[in-house]
Amino acid sequence: MNKQFAWLIGCGVGLLIMLTRWTLRFHFHNDSRADLTAQGIGHVYASLHAHQIAGSMAAERGTVAMVSRSTDGEIVAPLLRFCGHEPVRGSSGGVRKGGTTALNQMIRRVNEGRVATLAIDGPRGPRGRVYGGAAMLGMKTTAAVLPAVVIPRNRWILKSTWDRMQFPLPFTRVDAYFGDPMRPRAGETVEAFTLRIETELHRLEQTYDPAESKFLAVRDAPEQQRAA
Repeated sequence: MNKQFAWLIGCGVGLLIMLTRWTLRFHFHNDSRADLTAQGIGHVYASLHAHQIAGSMAAERGTVAMVSRSTDGEIVAPLLRFCGHEPVRGSSGGVRKGGTTALNQMIRRVNEGRVATLAIDGPRGPRGRVYGGAAMLGMKTTAAVLPAVVIPRNRWILKSTWDRMQFPLPFTRVDAYFGDPMRPRAGETVEAFTLRIETELHRLEQTYDPAESKFLAVRDAPEQQRAA
């Protein structure tokens, strides 16, 4: 698929999502955003790639979102613009995908007071495996990391994709479940903070969407011990 065709698909899907968004009913649980704002603390959403569509509908307008430089990213970028967000092209997967440059842009935006969001297991998974971008944002800014799962009551799931991407159906309820705000601990490594974010996201999906949580990738014991 060439980039121009992918962009046209993204615009079409974005328009459809914008129209669908007005029909949805959003409910937020354990929502600490107002308290954080009152304390002058920003926030960074950490969510699964599968929840990217519903999450973009639920997030504040103007949220900065990291988007892959892949062809999939060509679809997602215009979609995010339709939702009023700012896509930053790169990937949490590493420098060769523009990840470092994109992360630096996001750090700058967050330090300017913007809200940011990361699909922590993108762009290619495995599903639920958190990369270091969210932890780095939490360490390089004063913002708190907010793990979140965003679950439409009625949805279409792309079961053939690695992330099992979800699309809310019109006129449904969408529940956003937040973990408590997370900040790096004194002396904590990026790897250890990343593992804490991953553990909390897994807990949220296991609690509120157990059928989908069966598809989460679980780290083996040596990996967890190295991050501890």
